[in-house]
Amino acid sequence: MINIQDLHIEDEIKPLFDFTNNNYSGKEIKDILTKTLDSKEEILKRQQLLKGFLANHEILKDYSYYRFDLSEIYDFLETVFVGSVSTKNLRKRFMFSEKEREKKRGKLILLVRLFYSINTGYLSKIDTSSFPADYAAELEEIKIFFASFNLERYQTAFNKNKFRIRHMVELMMIIIKKIGNGEAAAFWKRWFLFEAYLSISTGIATHGFVFPDFDDDHFSLEGFYHPVLKNPVKNDFVARRQVILLTGPNMSGKSTLLKAVSLCVYLAHAGLAVPASKAVMPFFKTISVAINLTDSIVSGYSHFMSEIITLKNVLTEAEKDARCFAVFDELFRGTNIEDALEISTATLKGLTRFPKSLFLISTHLHQLKDMEEIRNHQITTCFIECQMKDNNPAFTYKLKEGWGDLKLGCILFEKEGLNKLLDR
Repeated sequence: MINIQDLHIEDEIKPLFDFTNNNYSGKEIKDILTKTLDSKEEILKRQQLLKGFLANHEILKDYSYYRFDLSEIYDFLETVFVGSVSTKNLRKRFMFSEKEREKKRGKLILLVRLFYSINTGYLSKIDTSSFPADYAAELEEIKIFFASFNLERYQTAFNKNKFRIRHMVELMMIIIKKIGNGEAAAFWKRWFLFEAYLSISTGIATHGFVFPDFDDDHFSLEGFYHPVLKNPVKNDFVARRQVILLTGPNMSGKSTLLKAVSLCVYLAHAGLAVPASKAVMPFFKTISVAINLTDSIVSGYSHFMSEIITLKNVLTEAEKDARCFAVFDELFRGTNIEDALEISTATLKGLTRFPKSLFLISTHLHQLKDMEEIRNHQITTCFIECQMKDNNPAFTYKLKEGWGDLKLGCILFEKEGLNKLLDR
């Protein structure tokens, strides 16, 4: 079970990795970012693939072309008729129809020049030994596709202004054959995926993300942060127990911190690097992030019922002995404080039964501090620091071990003079 809509992967995170020149490669990035991998082995394999691109960064750092050129070539090949066409018929059509000849001539020149530029400038220089063997084979297939066009011959013809009808016929017959036998479709898929991986690796290098290590008995993040923030405060986090309770006043950054931790976990399970200086974590079968739960008019669920259903889904997975990572921001804030305290206590106690999983829960219920499981450190507590300076809150956004007792609501209420206004 993967429940991560609150991380806004497509809207907020995809732009950090998207340096592509066309929508087709952009779609491949979206597919990579919105799907986790099924095993630790698959994750490590994708990590190695992306490390291959990073190892070839100097060769590929200036990779580019005009978006319009690619669009023109792609649309052109999509409209090529692959029925019963002979060399003789093509020659006649080009000889006796100036309009068709010039139209096709322009498209073919554009195709050869773009393919020649990409192949000679970048692909032919890649060191495929840095990649997993199966992806190195995919890169070789792209090179073979380019080589089969005899691009240098036609590029030379252009340069010498000797590109003739016979050249056009030769190229058209090559194209028709490749479209007919499926080579062209396979090439586009490989090329757009190549650009997606290249783009993601560029994002990793640009933002300084790191690849996580996987350890079933350890979860820690060093220097982690939310990458969308312009000037993020970096924190360290070590999970010493499977249930972590986070406290702190409003506006202290609890939700952002929970998103940052969750984002590291999610990106790691998609096989990508994460926004941290170091990361170690288990492989989680279930990832559930509940931060912005709202009432659902369509389903008829209230905010509280949404929390109940989300918790039930996580527990159902945990009962199967699956390793779960779950985040609940202000759990049970959708009900009255008496109910919230009672069922929060029951939930926290119950979650300690699943030692393979990791549960991060933020709360404003200060009464939970008296739980036996918290006093004996069976449940770990931490808080986001906020200091008072000259009766004004100073947010540090730093994560600390322990319990945050600062009740900022009353302070701000009084500071804004609301007590006086209401007393009138």
